[in-house]
Amino acid sequence: MANLKEIRNRISSVSSTMQITSAMKMVSAAKLKKAQDAITAMRPYADKLTELLQSLSATLDADSGSKFSEQREVNNVLIVPITSNRGLCGAFNSNIIKQTQNLINKTYAGKKVSIVAIGKKTNDAFAKRNLVIANESQVFDDLSFDNVSAIAQMLMDKFVSGEFDKIEIVYNKFKNAATQEVITEQFLPIVPVEKDANVNLDYIFEPSKLEIVEELIPKSLKTQLFKAIRDSFASEHGARMTAMHKATDNATELRDQLKLTYNKARQAAITNEILEIVGGAEALNN
Repeated sequence: MANLKEIRNRISSVSSTMQITSAMKMVSAAKLKKAQDAITAMRPYADKLTELLQSLSATLDADSGSKFSEQREVNNVLIVPITSNRGLCGAFNSNIIKQTQNLINKTYAGKKVSIVAIGKKTNDAFAKRNLVIANESQVFDDLSFDNVSAIAQMLMDKFVSGEFDKIEIVYNKFKNAATQEVITEQFLPIVPVEKDANVNLDYIFEPSKLEIVEELIPKSLKTQLFKAIRDSFASEHGARMTAMHKATDNATELRDQLKLTYNKARQAAITNEILEIVGGAEALNN
């Protein structure tokens, strides 16, 4: 059994860790509320805009000038995994990295795959393999639509120039504080909805179809990426809050066990001292 000093040091260490994890849990809970409100307010608008974009794409023909819906033979693929800049959030980052590796090794095996990293954890995971062509992790320092729009514009330019034939986003979709769903979403080319006989896609365009394509599609794509990053941001804080809550519970349980061990060791030491004293007294009497 460890001596009393060692046990006291361990109790002190676990208590300090418990204070840190508890503080991190409270910080993430405060940030989660703000991030959750932002993605909850944005999601209906972004989903409706994407639905409108897909419906519009279904009506476009080859002469409509839709360079963003051009279907090509897939040889060069760009994957945009969205992780966090910090750890201590459970499997939040590892799930994205694992899904990205699955896309590289299975889905796009034999294709040339490149990565635009959003989040330092993504960059750390793939930089050594020379797959990262751009690191946009600084976007989390000031998460605004304008900053995300610049990244989306860069992705659109790479697709239009023919540098990449397909672009996919991998991110955690926020459901609640304890649940995040890994989503692989095609960014470009735009996937049109399948034509349904019961759905009327015969629109009257005002202004012209070309103007709508040039204005609506870039805005929709920027909104799509902003929503994905917002989803990931809320998921990160939810995952971290849950992880720190479990860590605090585990630290509390370990501290209680150590205190029990300490009390038992202390009681055993006291008992031994009493026995030695009694034995010494009897020896003197004899």
